[in-house]
Amino acid sequence: MVKHIVLFKLKDKKDTQKAVDTLNSMKGKIEGLLSLEVGVDFLHSERSYDIALITTHINREALDFYQAHPVHQPVKTIMHAIRESSVAVDFEYEK
Repeated sequence: MVKHIVLFKLKDKKDTQKAVDTLNSMKGKIEGLLSLEVGVDFLHSERSYDIALITTHINREALDFYQAHPVHQPVKTIMHAIRESSVAVDFEYEK
């Protein structure tokens, strides 16, 4: 199993709902994407990011498939336009 976690800092907090809706739009549309969670930060500390995306994939190949999938491409374009910055981590684990 593979977890893909991306944290987004938005240029404008007014785009929070747009980001949430955009990320959630991928649910159930990509083979090998077992789960997708989107969370909005409530702490708003100096080190906080605004949005978290956590996806679970069956394996590395499924993560690669997700990255290149046509459903994911417009999501990346939108998120790149509204984000100030982002960080990511991908790791394997056993269920």
